Amino acid sequence: MSEFTVGESDFLLDGRPVRLLSGALHYFRVHEAQWRHRLEMLRAMGLNCVETYVPWNLHQPGPGRFRDVRAVGRFLDAVREAGLWAIVRPGPYICAEWENGGLPHWVTGEPGTRARTRDERFLFHVRNWFRPLLHEIVPRQIDRGGPVIMVQVENEYGSYGSDADYLEQLAELLRVKGVTVPLFTSDGPEDHMITGGSLPGVLATVNFGSHARAAFETLRRHRPGGPLMCMEFWCGWFDHWGGEHVVRDPGEAAGALREILECGASVNLYMAHGGTSFGGWAGANRGGGELHEGPLEPDATSYDYDAPVDEYGRPTEKFWRFREVLAEYHPDPLPEPPPLPDPLGSPTEVALTEWAPMSDVLEALGGEETVTPVPPAFEELDVARGLVRYEVSVPGPRQPYPLTVRGLRDLAVVYVDGERAGVLTEEEPRLKEPVAGPARVELWVESLGRVNYGPRCGEAKGITGGVLHERQYLHGVRARGLDLDAFDDGLEAVPFGALSGDGAPGLYRGTVTVRGAGDARLELPGWTRGFVWVNGFALGRYWSVGPQRSLYLPGPVLREGENEVWVLELQEAGPGPGAPRLLPV
Repeated sequence: MSEFTVGESDFLLDGRPVRLLSGALHYFRVHEAQWRHRLEMLRAMGLNCVETYVPWNLHQPGPGRFRDVRAVGRFLDAVREAGLWAIVRPGPYICAEWENGGLPHWVTGEPGTRARTRDERFLFHVRNWFRPLLHEIVPRQIDRGGPVIMVQVENEYGSYGSDADYLEQLAELLRVKGVTVPLFTSDGPEDHMITGGSLPGVLATVNFGSHARAAFETLRRHRPGGPLMCMEFWCGWFDHWGGEHVVRDPGEAAGALREILECGASVNLYMAHGGTSFGGWAGANRGGGELHEGPLEPDATSYDYDAPVDEYGRPTEKFWRFREVLAEYHPDPLPEPPPLPDPLGSPTEVALTEWAPMSDVLEALGGEETVTPVPPAFEELDVARGLVRYEVSVPGPRQPYPLTVRGLRDLAVVYVDGERAGVLTEEEPRLKEPVAGPARVELWVESLGRVNYGPRCGEAKGITGGVLHERQYLHGVRARGLDLDAFDDGLEAVPFGALSGDGAPGLYRGTVTVRGAGDARLELPGWTRGFVWVNGFALGRYWSVGPQRSLYLPGPVLREGENEVWVLELQEAGPGPGAPRLLPV
């Protein structure tokens, strides 16, 4: 057992100065069977530590209900076996381009609860969550023979709030629950962020992508002593649906890394390996400048991040450039990278043979239908990720008038008397053609990911205002939700029939026969937007707007021979969509 401490100017391991060369790798974005390979890749790059967030909403889908919290402990055990240290960032808020910044929808949607403050209702939920979570972390601290050397208090809180009492209560909670390793905070290198997000007596670190000397000078104005560390060195960036694929020049990034280390600082590469936001867990951002109040920008399923280890676990040019820099801080030669995982043996097409319309899927897997005066939000229907069908009647007879959805989040496919009438968004919430009464209107509203950063984190999804015909609200709204978690129990209740020849929205089922199972990419030519499962494993969202053109399918998900594939197309697949196909990575 060892002791890891924070000295006047260095991190100390059993009293000896050490430099942390860390890299972010999220266990929840990597298939568990591939953890070992990815950790070995980090060691081969020259890292001695791995950092991970813990997403609360992934592990607690509802009050008193927990889902595989032990995965945190299994990952930390894998870290120890790989010969690395671990930095754990348990939140409760994590950002991470993850749904709602990791906060459960049932917490942020609870009336009266003020997330990320000293509000007792919020802290009550945090305490209940930290109880099982810290049971996985505390026994695996370095002073108990484990790999955990530091634990974060909240995350970039200075970018959000200034409730020092809240931060103090979180730090005290971590200590009371048994955290003995150093605590730390991390914030942008700006005065208001450091003052709002740091705590006296707790190590303060900063996050940035360049200009290390200037960033550390700002930190030193607030903290004259203690080790310097860039807790998030943004060596790449993430993608938004409908945007451009973001890349960073490897040589320029390596130069920025070298500057950090020349300052005598420790570093955590964000990301060392980004992985994939499987299961539809990708979050969203608000554009429109520094205040993050603008249009919704949904995050892509791929979290490749232009990281040195790419989404498929392969070393990139950035990997080798970083390895050259990091090797200078190791007395011995670095280990060679492990062999790459086996790719799929050969391309093969998916044979989709069955189809069920969206109404039948909703009837089989959806929640209970409600009838309310105004549309309920997703949170009121307990829908975390997925969609809601709203039905409302336009009374009549009356003249054609515009139909508008106030407070739409995020996207609605609209049908009038069973015929598709258009697709609405926040920016274009009005149907192009007016609607006459009487008429029956269906609005299939999809969440494209809850905001994970900024003042609008935690905002409700669905129709948060109302449906208007001209200026008149339409009441008596029927609503029924379809949560993606409903697919976890299989499709036995879904009444499948023959394929729709027109590429209609709905749930498609079929098989793909594999010879030489291994890492693959799934392409869906001609399909528009939806989700895919292979052997019950949720790959995530696909969307024809790009920039992502395929979904990563980890080799451990596939099996030799026949594999089952489900495709939930939410808008249209066609006309005449191509067969989905698997390609080697």
